Amino acid sequence: MKIHFIAIGGSAMHNLAIALHKRGHEVSGSDDVMFEPSVSRLAKYGLLPKAMGWYPEKITPEIDEIILGMHARVDNPELLKAQELGIRIYSYPEYIYEYSKNKLRVVIGGSHGKTTITSMILHVLKSAGKDFDYLVGAQLEGFDTMVRLSDEAPVIVIEGDEYLSSPIDRRPKFHLYKANIGVISGIAWDHINVFPTFDNYVDQFRIFIDTIQPGGKLIYSATDAVVNKIVHEDTSAISKIPYDLPAYNIKYGVTNIIVDEKEYPLQVFGDHNLLNLEAARLACESLGIGATDFCNHITTFRGAARRLELVGKNENANFFKDFAHAPSKLKATIHAVKTQFPDRKLVACIELHTFSSLNKDFLDQYSDSMEEADTAIVFIDKKTFEQKKMSPYGAETVKKAFSRGDLLFFNEPGELSNYLENVDLRGKNLLMMSSGNFGGIDLASLSVKIL
Repeated sequence: MKIHFIAIGGSAMHNLAIALHKRGHEVSGSDDVMFEPSVSRLAKYGLLPKAMGWYPEKITPEIDEIILGMHARVDNPELLKAQELGIRIYSYPEYIYEYSKNKLRVVIGGSHGKTTITSMILHVLKSAGKDFDYLVGAQLEGFDTMVRLSDEAPVIVIEGDEYLSSPIDRRPKFHLYKANIGVISGIAWDHINVFPTFDNYVDQFRIFIDTIQPGGKLIYSATDAVVNKIVHEDTSAISKIPYDLPAYNIKYGVTNIIVDEKEYPLQVFGDHNLLNLEAARLACESLGIGATDFCNHITTFRGAARRLELVGKNENANFFKDFAHAPSKLKATIHAVKTQFPDRKLVACIELHTFSSLNKDFLDQYSDSMEEADTAIVFIDKKTFEQKKMSPYGAETVKKAFSRGDLLFFNEPGELSNYLENVDLRGKNLLMMSSGNFGGIDLASLSVKIL
């Protein structure tokens, strides 16, 4: 097949392009802006566009299929040309479903934890020697790409994002996969630019439950009140399996889960990760992997990229980075570090970067989210306001929203970097949280300087 990607540089898009290239398809693509690691990875496989921009002349009747990324707009010239020629246009979730409709589909949804749960399942399946396809939102140790598609694998494990499928398909991605086994890790309002009210956002998870195939399973967090409510209201003909925290202890800075009176040391920590682990265990159980085998395999799981990732450490301090940006994720990540290291003070910094997090109407959702941090820092690169064409605001607005008068606020990367370089980290941990890049601050280099 000859397949063209419009907006090939996206995280899932470029991985899907590589996966289809490996399958022997003729793949091409375009984009107007791309970042690492997309650029290097596409170049490695000869798929990097020769020039940035949109070129409708690339769209010819010889193309069999178009895969359209969310980064493109409805008036994209390549999209318009494809529509004019009547070429079949897929969003990537549509394409994944078409490729996997004869497989057992495990779809992990939720406002938080879905990447980690998916990653844990993949790690255990691989360690157990199982054959499976997958789509996950982070690069994992031991996996070349974030997407695998094959003819042979009987199972596909999919991270089910609730964001929109494409500019011309306004359905959330996880509605399109028609799960046989679904997971909901928790619900906390996100993507305010698309789902303007909390009820509207919650409705997307009700619809997700409705898409689980008859006779299928829903694995859900019993600790989440909103999830519990919609599950108990649902009348679908599916099995509903709740999960809670497993038995565990913390010894010498290491978290151990306890199964049948045996301790299994983990390389991850925090209540949120223990809940993620239980969701993964139940999903793996549905795929034929027992509790003992699961526990043996999960002890070697190091975590997904940018999820409580250890940047550096010395005998007195640890430096972590995390993808957390929504209020619930921020609170859970801070709590995890404080619980794991109760004798150390915590310097925690969050970058507000997404449309939702920067929206003044949403900002109050962050109230008390950093209360456990000993030093709380909020960073907003002032260029982000310009890029997103949003009205800027300053420290007092942020302090009021976070309900923390002693909060430190920075809007220049250089000023934030200078402050952190001069913090005395003896007996402390530093936690940097963002879905962005802190205005280009090199965290690895910063770690070397301050540790």
